[in-house]
Amino acid sequence: MATSALGLQFAKRAMTLSAPKTFAATSQRFMSTEVVRNIDQIKDITVTPNNKAEYVLSTVDRVVNWAREGSIWPMTFGLACCAVEMMHCSTPRYDQDRIGIVFRATPRQSDIMIVAGTLTNKMAPALRKVYDQMPEPRWVISMGSCANGGGYYHYSYSVVRGCDRIVPVDIYVPGCPPTAEALLYGIFQLQKKMRRTKITQLWYRKLNVDQP
Repeated sequence: MATSALGLQFAKRAMTLSAPKTFAATSQRFMSTEVVRNIDQIKDITVTPNNKAEYVLSTVDRVVNWAREGSIWPMTFGLACCAVEMMHCSTPRYDQDRIGIVFRATPRQSDIMIVAGTLTNKMAPALRKVYDQMPEPRWVISMGSCANGGGYYHYSYSVVRGCDRIVPVDIYVPGCPPTAEALLYGIFQLQKKMRRTKITQLWYRKLNVDQP
């Protein structure tokens, strides 16, 4: 505890990074449309170029991924106390704007959804509707124990046991609630995943395979 000149006591808070846990989830668990299934197959795939055209497209992918990871516009979906820590990231102490993170109020301008808090059965359709309105490619960060698997309310009749039952999740941030540092670490891990995206190169290869 630190004491100020006014006699107020402030608690010292350590800045620690918590590594997000990775949970394996089958595609049948959350996939509901063919479009989402195809996009998820494109993500996180390493492809070696076979010709000059693929080398050019791989360079295009690298430039696009560089621009995308440096300009992250999350769609805030605060549901419970985890949303307070999510808002903490935008304060001057962490200053998320310096790394290109700007919260958007509309899903049509967002490329990332941060599900922060407890997801109830009544809120699940709204979550999926907002996710479907986001343009491709899109990513989802599950923030907190309640969003990851139900957390404290896992056995409640009205709570979804993990938002990955409704939308595909890319990054899991553990904690109850997670600190702002843990959320930033999860965003950094998502940026690494963005660097490995090969959309145009796989599109070109699929186009050549489909041609007679």
